[in-house]
Amino acid sequence: MPIDSHKSGSGRQRPGKPDHSSDASAAPKKPKPWALRLLGWLLALLATAVVAGIAVVVVVVATIYPKLPDVSDLADYRPKLPLRVFSAEGALIGEFGEERRKLMPIEDIPPVMKQAILAAEDARFFEHNGIDYRGIARAALANVRDLRSQGASTISMQVARNMYLSPERTFTRKVYEILLTLKLEHMLSKDEILEIYMNQIFLGNRAYGFSAAAETYFGKPLESITTAEAAMLAGLPVAPSQYNPIRRPERARIRQLHIINRMQENGFITAEQAQQARDEKLTIRRSIDNFPVRAEYVAEMVRQAMVERYGQEAYTRGLNVYTTIEMSDQEAAYQALRAGIMDYEKRQFYRGPENFVNWPADPEAQEEVLDKALAAHPDNGELLSAVVVEASRQKVIVTRTDGERLEITGDGLKPVQSGLADKAAANIKIRPGAIVRIMKAEGGQWVLTQLPEVEGAFVAMDPRSGAIQALVGGFDFNKNKFNHVTQAWRQAGSSFKPFIYSAALERGFTPATVIADSPMYFSAAVTGSRPWEPRNYDGRFDGAMSMRTALAKSKNIISVRLLQAVGPKQGREWALRFGFSPNKLVPVLPMALGSGEVTPLQMAAAYSVFANGGHRIEPWLIERVTDYRGKVLSQIEIPKLEELPQVIDPRNAFVMSSMMQDVMRIGTGARARNTLKRPDIYGKTGTTNDALDAWFAGYQPTLTAVAWVGYDNPRNLGSRETGGGLSLPIWTRFMQHALKDVPVTEIEAPTGVVRSGNDWAYREYADGRGIASLGLETLYGDASTGGFTAPSAEERAQIMDLFRN
Repeated sequence: MPIDSHKSGSGRQRPGKPDHSSDASAAPKKPKPWALRLLGWLLALLATAVVAGIAVVVVVVATIYPKLPDVSDLADYRPKLPLRVFSAEGALIGEFGEERRKLMPIEDIPPVMKQAILAAEDARFFEHNGIDYRGIARAALANVRDLRSQGASTISMQVARNMYLSPERTFTRKVYEILLTLKLEHMLSKDEILEIYMNQIFLGNRAYGFSAAAETYFGKPLESITTAEAAMLAGLPVAPSQYNPIRRPERARIRQLHIINRMQENGFITAEQAQQARDEKLTIRRSIDNFPVRAEYVAEMVRQAMVERYGQEAYTRGLNVYTTIEMSDQEAAYQALRAGIMDYEKRQFYRGPENFVNWPADPEAQEEVLDKALAAHPDNGELLSAVVVEASRQKVIVTRTDGERLEITGDGLKPVQSGLADKAAANIKIRPGAIVRIMKAEGGQWVLTQLPEVEGAFVAMDPRSGAIQALVGGFDFNKNKFNHVTQAWRQAGSSFKPFIYSAALERGFTPATVIADSPMYFSAAVTGSRPWEPRNYDGRFDGAMSMRTALAKSKNIISVRLLQAVGPKQGREWALRFGFSPNKLVPVLPMALGSGEVTPLQMAAAYSVFANGGHRIEPWLIERVTDYRGKVLSQIEIPKLEELPQVIDPRNAFVMSSMMQDVMRIGTGARARNTLKRPDIYGKTGTTNDALDAWFAGYQPTLTAVAWVGYDNPRNLGSRETGGGLSLPIWTRFMQHALKDVPVTEIEAPTGVVRSGNDWAYREYADGRGIASLGLETLYGDASTGGFTAPSAEERAQIMDLFRN
């Protein structure tokens, strides 16, 4: 069979159809009429579609544009701004409001922050009219090429969307966004739009705007931001949760490096600056509430005052409240109170671990259990939470969230020995899976301890003006928000005695007056209820002693004798001069021992009367309030001491200070004098019956401070616990810091006070003209009759000479 020369499948030539395929000189085919008609129809259809599209756009614009929100209010942009509380130096110590934001004008935003955000979000911001068509085309190509979504929203579009539109993704909303963006660009300048964006945008952790974000993530003002930090912040707007440097540091780092590269590509920074930014190691704040000092109780006092004055607007109108709190004093007070309470806690029985978890053997399972356990028991200042992984009487090994294992031995186990005993009850037994507290001792050794149940309070103020310089209302605000400085009404104990002594000075008593420290008994007929037999703290009676010595030794019997001589009603009226609440002081003899109720703040104000020469002062905390632009809304006029009410004679204040100086020199406060090594300190310890409250109140002429320790549900602090052992060390620790650079300034004797014998006295009571003795007849009893005889004149003179010398 002959082989066909044509390719298979070529077919044969149809009859009547000449084959011109091989004719190179053949003319081109003419379009057929039906093809021309089809082309015409397509062009007409396209033209109609274009016209219709234009018509639709015109109709949409004509319909929607008039309904667009009025953006003119953005010319006076006023976002929700939180209430911010500052120390006297201007350090932020508290913030309240749903949104953390600090409004910053565009001219104050550092250039590096603007450049970082432009590089990250909209490099052509100053070139386009709000809609970046080139950017849209580039994003579209990238989406096709990379098969992933890449946005093309400009900063102007984001402002329009965030300020006025819902987050839904619909065609209608996109039309609104574009039209609103064009309107925004027409009404506002580029700088105004950028200012709104940089103050309004949400950046995670309740931070709105870059100024707030700089404080939240880096603990510094935006003005101090570095290129590396600016790039990190600029990565947040696209997805605050995904690029949060606290929660997702790896992703945040990747985004930061991308933005640094973009800044270099756009000419904002040089190659060298870019490399420096890449190499910079950032320090991220791990707690968004970690203010420079712990002043939560102060901030809460301010919050309550502002809400009372401004209502709910206090949280949104950007109020800045500047307090009288001194940062270093506040920190010293906070540390002193916690150290004092933890010293007390070391002497208490171990109450057992806070909880128990099943500790698995699998390391991966351990990590999950550890995270959940410690999240439910967060760290409390220096008291860190940990989980026990091994336990014996000689050694305990614990682990923390970072996986590090810490070994505790020796003295570090002393506070919890009962929990390591073989026969320890199950609820206090320290074993694997126990959630415990650890802290570092002064030498750096880890110690097992426990969260305290006892509470405390500390307040310090300037006695010349009433300005509060430090205030700590409790051991831990997050645990107990009750402010013990202002809200705890507690019996004053012996710290109230100086006010009784002060009243006695006005009745002719002098520091040299000799008073009997001997038994006293009041029958039910006298008290009107049940018999009362006052006792001294040590249970002893020391016979006759001078009024000065009695205060130094805090003798209860002598305080009762003085109030009995003055009269309970008169003593109460005198005490009210110092600012105590009338309804809390009952005019009965136990008032001499501090049965009346006071707050630590009242006590500080009352002792300040002695410190400042007799003037009544009112404690105050808020120095001024401004709006978000710095305009002063209110400001206190700092009172002048000489214009304040003179409630006691300056002579009285001086003599009482002289007597309380001896409390610190030879009496119950001597430990503070030995530590501080300065003569110009004055004060009084205080311990109530059954040791329910422990006080120390004292002052230097420029600073008054009061410390209190007790249980919220009053119970005995311990048979050996006193104000001198519990509260005085807190006061001393604080004063070591507060008086460090303060010159020694002893109180000078005012006119009308003279030396009489070996002591001070009012001029009119000098040279024996005052009351020489009180109750001495009780020292000379007749055992056979049960009666008493008064001492002879010679015996009285001998006693007087003894105590005057």
